[in-house]
Amino acid sequence: MTAAPSPPATPAWSDDARTIGLVGVAHGTSHFFHLLLPPLFPLFIRDFGFSYSELGLLVTTFFAVSAIGQALGGFLVDRVGARPVLFAALACFVAAAAATATATGYAGLMLAAALAGLGNSPFHPVDFTILNKRVSQARLGHAFSVHGITGNLGWAAAPVFLTAITAATGSWRIAAACAGGWALLVLLLMVWKREAIDDRSGSWGHEVAPAPAGLAGAASAAEHPLAFLRLPSVWLCFSFFFWSTSALAAIQSFASPALQALYGLPLTATAFVVTGFMVFGAVGMVVGGFLAARAERLERVISACLVASAAVLMLVASGWLPGSLAAVVAAMAGFGTGLAGPSRDMLIKRAAPPGATGRVYGTVYSGLDLGFALAAPVFGWLLDHGHPSSVFVGAALALLGGVASASLVGRSVRRRASPAAARPGAGASDGAKPA
Repeated sequence: MTAAPSPPATPAWSDDARTIGLVGVAHGTSHFFHLLLPPLFPLFIRDFGFSYSELGLLVTTFFAVSAIGQALGGFLVDRVGARPVLFAALACFVAAAAATATATGYAGLMLAAALAGLGNSPFHPVDFTILNKRVSQARLGHAFSVHGITGNLGWAAAPVFLTAITAATGSWRIAAACAGGWALLVLLLMVWKREAIDDRSGSWGHEVAPAPAGLAGAASAAEHPLAFLRLPSVWLCFSFFFWSTSALAAIQSFASPALQALYGLPLTATAFVVTGFMVFGAVGMVVGGFLAARAERLERVISACLVASAAVLMLVASGWLPGSLAAVVAAMAGFGTGLAGPSRDMLIKRAAPPGATGRVYGTVYSGLDLGFALAAPVFGWLLDHGHPSSVFVGAALALLGGVASASLVGRSVRRRASPAAARPGAGASDGAKPA
């Protein structure tokens, strides 16, 4: 009698930590390149005479290319693997920095924005595919926490990096070239440590035995690559990202001028609100990793955190607080959004059907790019027309929209996992029918 093969042992913490660290460095680099151009906008105006509308179009181009590429990138990740796509994405960042450093006009900067958006596009399907397949289940919540923290650190580092090098050298072109040098170093690191990010070797780095030919053929014939799009949970996750990112876009872009208008605070004080929001968000993500690792009803964690942040933002919008306290309270709202982050990513993992991880993450995270692309001009219009409190009210309402979406995702996932849904023919309302 042949003994059944024993399940693979949980890998050592060092193995998980290596994978988590490499993915975190790559993710931080992608967020760094979100802000390759914006910190240099005043210098582009000085040297090229561009208007803010022209410069705003560069940002729109970045997120439009990223949104389209992110949805398509998930399919590419599922087909060829996450690792080669990661290498190509980092190479795009090197090219984007080179295009910026050598730009002689608007066309060169538009090329840089498009290349940076293309490089950014596959990062979430790449990162989460690697983490889900390489990191042990017990440490996955912490992996998602580190992933979110490094993204925030990338956002925080880019303005400091670019403006400091520009000030030291007197040339924004050298600063852009140095950004390209950083992306090249990260690419070389990923190639050197490529075994730790190999998503094709199965769960926890162990080779997976191939499925019997009959079963594999039946699965292939039964399910179309686009079948996952029929899952309501996928589109609910997409809507969650759209709403939560719309709130983030409002804070990142307009919290400072809104606080100036509402409370008469100087720019020197309000400029630190976004940095504080990101720092509080990073702290929240650390705590959120422990919550995600233990919580069964992830949507409840997400809802509680986002409702708390929404309440804080409504308090800031009221104008009742002393000015300096309002700035601090606005920054503290980042803790709730950060706290919800790891649970959000774990909920998406549960919503993704087997074999479609890259496609699902690519599709739902394109909602992030769409939120950035559409929300910023809306909130800017409101601020231009004398409604500074609407920045915080709108951000709070967007977070509540995210709460509703997360609650529906959780309900959908539980329905699909219920014994009734597991019966043949059941669960059609949230299952991918054969194409």
